[in-house]
Amino acid sequence: MTAEVSVNCAVDCVNGCILGEKCPNREHIAKATSFMNETSLDKMHEIAEAALRKKMSQPPKWVIPDFPE
Repeated sequence: MTAEVSVNCAVDCVNGCILGEKCPNREHIAKATSFMNETSLDKMHEIAEAALRKKMSQPPKWVIPDFPE
């Protein structure tokens, strides 16, 4: 009997994937690697600037915190 181990990739794999070939997100790794290999750093910078301009042109989103009573 093998126990299923749940892994929070955002927390547990910060320094690299801990599951290796058993990682359920392998397709994302391949896409990210392909993007990094095929896209120049200048193009990545342009993409980031466009995303920032889009975000800065949107109206602010107000978040009202829940205060404990």
